[in-house]
Amino acid sequence: MVFCSDRGLPLYHSNVRAAFRRAVRRAGLPPIRFHDIRHTHATLLLKKGVHPKIVAERLGHSSVKITLDTYSHVLPDTQAEAVKAMEKVFRADGHTPGRG
Repeated sequence: MVFCSDRGLPLYHSNVRAAFRRAVRRAGLPPIRFHDIRHTHATLLLKKGVHPKIVAERLGHSSVKITLDTYSHVLPDTQAEAVKAMEKVFRADGHTPGRG
């Protein structure tokens, strides 16, 4: 159980949502849904370079494709990063990219 009462009993989802809304308001944040925490979690992990397969497992997605389709907007610089990585590989080998 993620949320339970002082006696270890389950909380009603409506009570959890209400408590969350109050906490968001007290923190001075714009209104957000409880589910938005899940998206924030995934977004932060991907932006920090955590492998999408790991993020997919944490979210309970049946495949990494679902995660990548949902969060691809978080990784717009992926192609540029891949190019930079390959340039580093060629430089380390003493080759210049584009010169065979």
